[in-house]
Amino acid sequence: MRGTKMENCLFTVAFGLSMLGGCLARVVTVSPGPLIRVEGQPVSIRCDVNDYGGPREQDFEWMMSRDTNGQRIKIISTFDASYSHPSLSKRVASGDISVVRLLDNEVELKIAEVKQLDAGFYWCQTPSTDSVISGNYEAQVQLTVIPNTLKVLPQTPPTVVPEGSDLTLSCNVTRELTHPTYLSVTWSVKRGATSEDILIFGPQGDVVAGPKFARRYADGGIRLVPGKNGLFELVISRVTSSDEGIYECNGTEWTHEKPGKWIKIVESTKEMGTVSVTPTGQSLSVKASSSSSPSSTALLLSPGNTLTLLCSVAADNLPALALEVTWLADGRDIITMERSGVVVSNASSSGAQGKRGQASLERTGAGEYRLAVRGVSGEDGGVYACRIRAFIEKGGRSAGGGGRWHMAAEKTSSPLTVKVSQIKPSFTLTLEPVLSAQMTAEPTELACHVTNITHLPLGGRLGVSWEHTTLPGIGDDPQTSHPIGSLDGHGNLLPGSMYSDRLKSGALSLTRVQPNTFKLRFLRTQEIDMGQYVCTVSAWSMNSQGDLVKAAEHQSSPQTVQWVTKRPSLNVVAKHIREASVGGATFEMSCTVATENLGEVGYSVLIQSQDSLESSVRTIMTLSPDNVLQHGGATDPNRRDSLVLTKSGPTEFRFRLAGVQLSDRGYYWCDITAWTKQQPGQAWTRSTSAESNKIKIDFQENGPSFTIAIQSDVSSVYPWETAKMECSLSVSGSSPKTDDLAYEVRWFFTRLRGGETTIQVASVDRFGVLKREARNSSSDISIERKDTHTYILNIHGTQDSDSGEYHCIATPWYLSASTGAWTQAGELTSPRIFLTVRFAVWESLKLPLLYGVSASIGVGLFSLVLGLVCAQCCCRNTTHTPRSRNKLMDLEMD
Repeated sequence: MRGTKMENCLFTVAFGLSMLGGCLARVVTVSPGPLIRVEGQPVSIRCDVNDYGGPREQDFEWMMSRDTNGQRIKIISTFDASYSHPSLSKRVASGDISVVRLLDNEVELKIAEVKQLDAGFYWCQTPSTDSVISGNYEAQVQLTVIPNTLKVLPQTPPTVVPEGSDLTLSCNVTRELTHPTYLSVTWSVKRGATSEDILIFGPQGDVVAGPKFARRYADGGIRLVPGKNGLFELVISRVTSSDEGIYECNGTEWTHEKPGKWIKIVESTKEMGTVSVTPTGQSLSVKASSSSSPSSTALLLSPGNTLTLLCSVAADNLPALALEVTWLADGRDIITMERSGVVVSNASSSGAQGKRGQASLERTGAGEYRLAVRGVSGEDGGVYACRIRAFIEKGGRSAGGGGRWHMAAEKTSSPLTVKVSQIKPSFTLTLEPVLSAQMTAEPTELACHVTNITHLPLGGRLGVSWEHTTLPGIGDDPQTSHPIGSLDGHGNLLPGSMYSDRLKSGALSLTRVQPNTFKLRFLRTQEIDMGQYVCTVSAWSMNSQGDLVKAAEHQSSPQTVQWVTKRPSLNVVAKHIREASVGGATFEMSCTVATENLGEVGYSVLIQSQDSLESSVRTIMTLSPDNVLQHGGATDPNRRDSLVLTKSGPTEFRFRLAGVQLSDRGYYWCDITAWTKQQPGQAWTRSTSAESNKIKIDFQENGPSFTIAIQSDVSSVYPWETAKMECSLSVSGSSPKTDDLAYEVRWFFTRLRGGETTIQVASVDRFGVLKREARNSSSDISIERKDTHTYILNIHGTQDSDSGEYHCIATPWYLSASTGAWTQAGELTSPRIFLTVRFAVWESLKLPLLYGVSASIGVGLFSLVLGLVCAQCCCRNTTHTPRSRNKLMDLEMD
């Protein structure tokens, strides 16, 4: 039965394997054909195998025949190096024919340069590795080799093309049509090592523009013009400098293979030539001339005449340009003709129509433009020029009729001077003082009078400018002139750079008090203001554009402003208020100021110090004239609350330093500067400064002294009682504050009176942390801080082993007022006291005697009870039974 079941299982497995093997059928495929290739070009034929058994990597063999039923010729094998037919062995050895493995199941047959004799049928075979022969083991494809008849004949384009013109690139691409092949044409431009495709036509008849030329092609700036007999023309409209380069034409022959793939079989690229674009600016020329005197560069007119000027424009590509023409007078645009032909006048508002001529601009011919100004006046005189801006349209026109324009060039003609005869205004100036300062800070006022005014046109105005030249030895050296400020024709105030702040603040003023009188006024004259003053008056008239222009200018004679100067002086005296003789004390000094030749002043104070007379100077504090207090860089930020600087009187300042330290020793003094103001609310002006005498802080550091003592209320205790010993410290000298003092206290013990070997029993550090040492006694120890200077040692539950001598050692720590740091004083050792733990006889025998009596009474009572029990048991009456003497007889009977 078991044998039958085993046979059934094996049969089932074998049947399943056979069915699985039956589902696999080897499939060998090659590139779909027929293949059309051009003689001399490379050929690749792929072959792959699928649904096979055996190893993953398969071997391949290639054979060919020139007709379907002809003899097959072995070409190459992936596993047999001697497989090739002798007629092909040399080509295989040279690499002209090779096989390349792409995957384990795919290879590619390559022919570097195909020949006519290579045309025919090709078979790809795979040796069987299957357990069951199934499927196909070879595949066939036909290869057709045609001659290379592709011809690319470009026409050489012009080497130089003006910017904005069209460039035509002609290329003739043909081939002999013996098989169904197709052509494509590609134009490209090379700039340096980079080549960019412009346009591709074919092979399906479609047109594709290069990435950088797509928008231009869509706008119509690039267009294709197909011709006859293989002639193709590419027209690039309105070329620019970016179109320069080496142009190439490429012709490509294609074949269409299954499944819908386009295969390039041969191509040819020919260089058409180098094209350079001449910028418009090189050929563009502009000339401005007078219609009456074309060669003259200057023109003289009388008021009321008509000014006629011509602007001539020439360029190689003039028809392709859109011109914008502008006439300028003294650099200002006066009239413009836009590229659309619209004329725009840039004249001033209509309020000045009576002051200027009427300007017009018209186009009289190709590149010819005429400017006419009718009824000229003096304001129309100046330097005239014609400015041309040339625009080129980029790309084609959109559906709306507009295009994209860029300015290709801009040029301006040579200037042409136009003069209109006129009479300038005339007048006389007188400069005189109204107020003269006799000393510093007094007011000064100068008046500039304009008289005998003639030929000032209607609507004309007067302006003034003031200048100051310093006296020798005052201010700048050598002497230079500085503009104070001016009032223009509109009455606008234009301050000079050196006097801008004073003019804005009102300390200095420029005014026009009458139509013909101007004044300069100093509210508080300074020493630097002494010197020579001049006023320059200008006459302003309205030009043709309605703007004020300067017509004439005259300068007055200089006026000297000077007085006898008295130098201001400042004296500062410093003295002690409180002297610091010890560390932590307060130092205070006062500085008193005495002045001469100074009016109302403000003072700034610098408190300075140095360790010695030769050391560097440090600034402790500063106080500005506006009473703004600041700390210097030498001030410790943690001690700023200890520094005070105040103004205690009109001319007295006090400085206080609390809690002096050793680092504060040295010399202290005041550096005081006097400041003045032109008027309230204005900036301070430095006048003079002085330093006080130096005051010294000098003291020696005398720290506190400490003493120590020890005491106990009792010198002997009984066992289990608490013993207390008090360690007291006292301070003398410069006693620090309670919060600035701390102690480290240690307690020591020795068994013998006067013994030198001591044991530390407990300690407490200056932060209050208690530390107890390991001991052999069962008693407990604690340390109690009674007050700042008193520490108590408590021994709880004393034992006989606690008897001995005790003493304490203390280390004081205090916060030094001189240094501001915690300082450790010397160790202090107290005298010794002896503690005796007494032995109590009755107390020690009381419990043993009590235990003994109790035990005796208990044993006696137990003995008495035991005796009574035994007596009762032993005196009880019993019947005596005699023992049988005839024991053997009894046994025998039994």
